[in-house]
Amino acid sequence: MPLKKPNEIPKIPKTRRKSISALKKAIPLKKKTEIEFEVRFFFKYDGALRKQFYVIFINTIKEFSYLNYEVAVEVARNKDVIDISLQGLNMKHSYLVEPRSAYKELLFEDLYGEYTINLIKQDGSINTAILNFNIFKKEMALVAEKIPPKKNNSRFCTFIIEKDYFTFQKSETKK
Repeated sequence: MPLKKPNEIPKIPKTRRKSISALKKAIPLKKKTEIEFEVRFFFKYDGALRKQFYVIFINTIKEFSYLNYEVAVEVARNKDVIDISLQGLNMKHSYLVEPRSAYKELLFEDLYGEYTINLIKQDGSINTAILNFNIFKKEMALVAEKIPPKKNNSRFCTFIIEKDYFTFQKSETKK
């Protein structure tokens, strides 16, 4: 006996992506505090584009040996606040697999002064860093690192300024 031919194609529900504002309001579940991410800040000059960038480099502490992953993020930038929502991991298509952590490099062009960077996980946990960017003095400073007061909020990342990674345009001298 053959199966009935369906009249309609069944609809597959889409996964619910939470907006950044909804994630800020979410209350995370209580769990053990564990550092999962490192967030590094540095200046980077791209010679091909001839532009100076401010880089926010997010990488996982855990290393993956069988597949290459990248951290999926959603970025919302307001006046002096940058909200980065960590969406999960995406597999990178590569023939060469090397053991490494998942990472994401975010490039910004026009940051100057004091900025608040909020890193928000899918469960609602938030970690905040306040940084001062000054391209003219070629320096950036980590002013404060905090965990906003929120029920069950815990530290899940560290913020690091990588002065060894700073690159700038080489100035040409005329004779």
